[in-house]
Amino acid sequence: MKKLLIVVLSLLALVLGFGLNQYLASDFEVLSGKAHKWRSSEGKWTVVNYFAEWCTPCLRELPELNDFHHQYGNSIRLFAVSYDPLTADELSSVQRKYEIKFPIIQTLKNIPWQQVPSSLPTTFILDPKGTVVTQLKGEQSAAKLKQTIDKLQRL
Repeated sequence: MKKLLIVVLSLLALVLGFGLNQYLASDFEVLSGKAHKWRSSEGKWTVVNYFAEWCTPCLRELPELNDFHHQYGNSIRLFAVSYDPLTADELSSVQRKYEIKFPIIQTLKNIPWQQVPSSLPTTFILDPKGTVVTQLKGEQSAAKLKQTIDKLQRL
């Protein structure tokens, strides 16, 4: 009986350990090395913008995204994702070259949207629970992003 109890407790500890590891594992990491989870957004909405250096509309919207981050960065998280697979050094170079002031995701382990977008720029908006609530295609402005989030918050 004692051996059975030890086996059951060992299995329970194993299952709980695996579950805790999955719960604590990060979903993505930004260039600075900081790890993040979609669902632990600290009650904040999250904006994720896919861009590419060869995408003219993407480059045109970067100043608007910088402005959005400057205005709302304390209450709304904003991240960039390169459509093209770039190394950390290449991403850092792009960030400096285009003066991107908000975090760029370096390693994307888990995405809450269905698939990588088929057109650029594409912006996903996630609620504070980390659930994608809308997808925006094309260039965005700081005002349009804020207006969209305000509208979603009222739903």
